[in-house]
Amino acid sequence: MTRAPIVRTGAALAAAGLALLAAPTPAAATTPTPSPGATPVTRAGTSFLTATGIAAGQPVRVDASIGDFLYWSFPATAGQRHRITASVSFPKTRSGTSTWTVEVFDGLRRRQACTDGAQTPTVDASAGTVTLGCTLRQVRSWAEPWSADPLPGTYYLRLSVVDLPEPDLGLPVDVELLVSADDDGSRDDGKLNAPLTPVTEAGTVLTGEPTAAPVDAEDDSGFADWLPDLGSRWIWTTVGGVLAAVAGVVGFGLTRRPRRA
Repeated sequence: MTRAPIVRTGAALAAAGLALLAAPTPAAATTPTPSPGATPVTRAGTSFLTATGIAAGQPVRVDASIGDFLYWSFPATAGQRHRITASVSFPKTRSGTSTWTVEVFDGLRRRQACTDGAQTPTVDASAGTVTLGCTLRQVRSWAEPWSADPLPGTYYLRLSVVDLPEPDLGLPVDVELLVSADDDGSRDDGKLNAPLTPVTEAGTVLTGEPTAAPVDAEDDSGFADWLPDLGSRWIWTTVGGVLAAVAGVVGFGLTRRPRRA
């Protein structure tokens, strides 16, 4: 073996090493902090419809009980990347281990995947606090109808316990939660015409007692009211029954054997 290939190989390895050293290292993840002057939120909803609205950087401090389902909602725009951090403190001792979870849903109630964070941690009975976290994907400005990519609109948070001893149900807990948003800028050229929120039409509340509609004497036709309306469904049902009867008679005549004398 000549020295030229060895020299070239060594030079290539040295160049690769210098390129790795020159490459920028990713910045360490920082703990989200509340926005200065943000008003803390001290309540939570019990369902998607009653979710308490919060903003990015607004701290949440809630007194709850083990077994409660806690819901919050927050707005998201294209280019943002949200990070959720939550902690549950146990003022009283518990009888066994428990598993907690934080889930994120978009406006169509589709569950969104977490790219980082302890989404479903398990804590033993002696621990005083459990910490949860979830980092969402960057919100896109548009997506294919069949995909589950995060789109602009309202997002929902649900914090709950999924596994615990039955005697621990109802014990008090202190919940702290924070949603942070980093705007990396949208990398898509498309545009969403409307935010991704469900269409809800609230009804009206009746204040008085319902009254029966008056019956017109001319509309009372006696036995005719009991007869069904002869629509296309009744016509096709009748025709089908007649054809089935005729087919049965013809089939019986073709298959019947003559009686012997």
